Formats: sequence, C-alpha cells, structure tokens
Amino acid sequence: MDVFDVIVIGGGLLGCFTARNLARYQLKTALFEAREDLCTGISRANTAVVYSGADTKPGTMKSRMCVQASQNFASLCAELGVRYKPCGSLMVCFGQRGEEILRRKLAQGLANGVRGIRLLGREEVLAMEPHLDGTVRLGLYAPDAGTVIPWEFGLAAAENAVHNGVEIFLNTKVTGIARRTDGYEVHAAGKVFWTRGIVNCAGLQADKILEKVQKPSVRIFPDACDYLILDTTVGGYIRHVVFFEPEDKANRLTLVPTVDGNILIEGGKYPLMGDAFFQTTPASLKQMQIMIASFVSSPPMEHAIRSFGAVRPNPYYVQRDFQSGLYVPIEKEIHSFNILETAENPAFLSLLGIKTPGLTCADELGRYAAERMAAVLQSEVNREFCSHAAAHLRLHDLPLAERVRYIRSHPAYGQIVCRCRNISAGEIIDSLHWHPGAVTLDGVKRRTGAGTGRCQGSFCTLRIMEMLAREQAIPVHLVNKDGPDSYIVQNEKCSYDHEPGKS
Repeated sequence: MDVFDVIVIGGGLLGCFTARNLARYQLKTALFEAREDLCTGISRANTAVVYSGADTKPGTMKSRMCVQASQNFASLCAELGVRYKPCGSLMVCFGQRGEEILRRKLAQGLANGVRGIRLLGREEVLAMEPHLDGTVRLGLYAPDAGTVIPWEFGLAAAENAVHNGVEIFLNTKVTGIARRTDGYEVHAAGKVFWTRGIVNCAGLQADKILEKVQKPSVRIFPDACDYLILDTTVGGYIRHVVFFEPEDKANRLTLVPTVDGNILIEGGKYPLMGDAFFQTTPASLKQMQIMIASFVSSPPMEHAIRSFGAVRPNPYYVQRDFQSGLYVPIEKEIHSFNILETAENPAFLSLLGIKTPGLTCADELGRYAAERMAAVLQSEVNREFCSHAAAHLRLHDLPLAERVRYIRSHPAYGQIVCRCRNISAGEIIDSLHWHPGAVTLDGVKRRTGAGTGRCQGSFCTLRIMEMLAREQAIPVHLVNKDGPDSYIVQNEKCSYDHEPGKS
C-alpha cells in the first residue's frame, strides 16, 4: 500500500497550486488526477483574466486574496517561468444603470485596496480603447488586471511541485474513501492508498468526493459559457481586458487581449443542459455577435478562428426534499470562496465550487490549504523547497541570431511543425517529456500552443500525431485528441513512417 501524508484530489489549477504549496512543508504529497493529463476540466476553458479585486465584497477572504494575488501576479509568473500580460482592465457602460454599478465598484475597489483604480470619462475611455462605440458613457480602469494562459500557469505549478518531491498520479480516479482512526484509505485506479490528510480540489466532482466521507451540505450546479477567438491579425484591436456592463444584466460580454496576441471574447452564462460539458450553442454564439456589434465599432468578426464552451461550478447549500428524496438548493448561489472543514474530518479540506476569481487566487488558495493541512498534521517547513522554475524554450521568442545558433546544435528545432505559431519539432518533442508530459494532441497544444493558430491545426495535426505515436509505440490511429477514445483517424491503415517535417 502506498502511504502519503497528504493526497490532493484533482489536477486542475487549484490542485496543482495546492500540491506546489504543500511541498513547502515536510509532507509526503501525492496529486491524483482522473484524466490522462492535468488542467483538462474547468481550468482548460475560462476567460484567463487576472482580476484586480474591484468586483468582490470588501472584507471577505475572496477580496483579500484577489487584491494580493493581482498585485503579486507578475512576480509569481516570473518565478514559474510563465508568460503574463499586465494589460490592465477597463469596465465600460453605456447607460445609467451601468454608471451606478461602476461607481459602486469603484467604492468597492478603493475599500479593498485596489491600486490605481479610477473612473474615466468618455474621452479618456475612447483614448484608451478607440474601437469602442462612441456612445460609451463611463469607464472604470484598474491597472493591476491582466491575462495569463491558464494551462501554462497550472502546468508550471505542477512541474515545480514535482521538482520539490510531489508525486503525480494520472489516470487515477478516486472511487472510494474510508475514514480510519489516524487517516484515510483512498481507493483509486484499482489500488488502495493510505494518507493522513486529503485536500479535495476535484472541480466539478468536488461535491461527489466530499460525499464519500459525509452527508451532502453543498452541491455544484454548473453553468455554461461560450467563447470566440479572433486571429492575431487583429490582436491590437483591443488593448485592455474590457468588461461591458450592460443595462440588461443578463447580456454580459468580456474582451481579452491574450498573451499569444489573439482576442478572446466571452459571452454571458446560461444553464447547462444535462452533461453537455464544453459544448457551444448556436444561440449563444449568435447573441455574442449581436452584443459585440452594439459595443464595438466595426468589430472584426470575420477573423474568428475558433469557438469553444466552458463550464462554471456554482455551489449551493442543499437540503433533502422529503417527498422526492433529492437534495435541492435552499438559498442563493454561494458567491464567497467555499472552503469546507469539519470537526469530524479535520484533515479533510474541500475547495468546493471555486470559480471567478479562482485562477487569479489559485496560488493564494493553494497556500491557504497547505497552511491549514500543515497545521492539522503538525508539519514543519521544508527549508529545501525551491519556488523557481525555468521557462521552457520557446524558439519564436528568441532573437534571430540566438535562434540560428540553437538550431545548429539542435537540428529538430529547425523543423517548423506549426507554421501559424512557428513551433518546432524540438519543442513538441520536449513537451512529451515534461513532468508530466503530453500524451494527447491537446496535451501538446496546451504545452506548446501548436494547433492554436489561424489554421487550427490543419497543417500540423498529422505531424504531431506521428510524434505522439512514435513516443507511445502505438499506431497513429490510436492517438487521442483529448481523453480516452477521442480518436482523430478512423483508418487503421494510416502510416507514420516519415520523419516529422518531411513529406
């Protein structure tokens, strides 16, 4: 039986940062992820915004964490070797109701300690964002906001955790948890593990994990949201993260200038139908197009290259309905960070239904969970912990002369596989050997960006599949796109005998 001091369940952003922060203590830590890779759930599809802290209620844990996180985010990203775009945010309105909300959020931001936050008149707003519609009335500017690539951020935390002794178990779905006198038996992937403590970061499944040890008290009722991505050719069209505060509160819209130079457009949320996770709806995408046309002058929607869906975990307190026997919500959605600790399970900590600004506060939440677990288990600080991680090589970011020198000694980096992003075979091969490495097409995409450009993988997909097939010693038709049985090629006779980059 494998024995650990702490097991973290769930390999999204929260799980990765919790594991990293647990490595700050003398604790033998494991991270269990049900899927074949990390950051494949909520973390893979969100707005990627680092929030300033103006949207949260003063005096709350969420506000304290968000403001601290946003002000330290550039340092954290530098520490992890992760790219960060500190572009600032601009919330704009076009009517009286919006003006009232912006003034209220200014007061909230000042109370929370948001640096540099201020209201802007129409002329100032249009000077900062000249492509907004001229009827804009007011703007709320927060310089500490920015944007990051969520999976790059989470994977870097996981790698740093591994380098500090954390063990990561992929394809390890937790099927049972049994409370014992001095810890927990965890049943996962056909094996039994023993641990003194558990941190539940299981995302959309966090309520189900918690209910393996206690009766339901909070459950997750997900919402859906759709996104559009515009090509880098119009990347400068929007310079800041722009939040639109509409007169109809249901019709929200956010524009994000991404780290890679695209524009990401987020629409409003809508109820999730069944288990249709990460699917888009034509009605939602059409509504987004209508909305952006009312807020932006001549929006360049002809440059849209991709749409995708996201899921948001909304937690509610629940009680059992005696007639149906089902657990039903008993009040409004829980908006604060929901971190459950109980007297009967003091070493079982659940981060349940964490959403916006969960990405912003991932490190703060992970640090909080690690501190609580270290206190319960009476663990000392690990003085050998190293918080710094080297950035992975990105050939395109190197000066041309340095790039040429590197290619001469490493020829694989001279074979461009993804033309849209100028990503080489060397970088893709490297991504297969990260800790953990990519085992699917989307795993390579999350690590390198290959397939995210204008052609959306039309040119590079087969070449990447060939490299994955060789690495895993499997036929190319068995390479998965993202998760089990997500095969791309249906023809079993497909060959992959040629070298990457050669026809």
